[in-house]
Amino acid sequence: MTIIVTGSSGLLGSALTEALRAEGARVVRLVRREPHGPDEAFWNPAEGILDPAAVDGARAVVHLAGAGIGDRRWNADVKREIARSRIEGTRTLVDALTRADARPEALLSGSAIGFYGDTGDREVDETSPPGEGFLAREVVVPWEAETEPARQAGIRVALLRTGLVLSREGGMLPRILPIFKMGLGAPLGSGRQYWSWITADDWVGAVLRVMRDPGLSGPVNLTAPHPVTNAEFTKTLAQAVRRPAMPLAVPGFALRAVVGGFAEEGVLTGQRVIPRRLTEVGHTFRHIRLGDALSAVL
Repeated sequence: MTIIVTGSSGLLGSALTEALRAEGARVVRLVRREPHGPDEAFWNPAEGILDPAAVDGARAVVHLAGAGIGDRRWNADVKREIARSRIEGTRTLVDALTRADARPEALLSGSAIGFYGDTGDREVDETSPPGEGFLAREVVVPWEAETEPARQAGIRVALLRTGLVLSREGGMLPRILPIFKMGLGAPLGSGRQYWSWITADDWVGAVLRVMRDPGLSGPVNLTAPHPVTNAEFTKTLAQAVRRPAMPLAVPGFALRAVVGGFAEEGVLTGQRVIPRRLTEVGHTFRHIRLGDALSAVL
């Protein structure tokens, strides 16, 4: 069984690649360097270069490539790169899939819960419409739309709407842990915004479930069943590292001054997202409560 993976060097791609190989799958990584090594194939998503032979006969393709969203201060150039890397990369990949002689059975395409915009206290699931804002309207909606030709060609397409991933290997958690270990962790903004999280282990398990289940197509929320407010996240993480949390919140204007637009949509905006598709098919999460999840991760 051959699985194609883009973005395989990232936090989630590397974890998924390891899990697939442990199960005996052959993983072919799409890379943007030449010369490429064994079990690798070259592509250049920005220039639309990918030989359809590279994906021919694969069982499934997992597409995770895209510029980092929260690792730089947003400006016009960064926002353009965030959107283009996802839209152009998906277009290049889908074009190759539809032209392959033996098309893959499934495309699992990365996406984000940014699709829903700011949901406030309202729970949303895969049936909910897109929200407003840069991430929703200029990134996720057109990003997901690029998979439509694959669906029309008879390939099962699942859209992996991923929430906040908890891991010690990367993502947000290693950045904020030192602050919490010094007893300086504090709610951000109002603290009432919901954060929908999932551990890296559960994310891998959910992707494997989607890959194996032919009935799972369209959007699939990859979040734990119990999202929490930022204030609760702060309190729980402080307890996990056995330090107090600061009583005063970090004001929104200070966050905007430090990280720009990402603060507005990535930190101060909340999504109360429920993984309804996964729960309906009986998928089992290893970590459903934040306290247990942080204990396991840390």
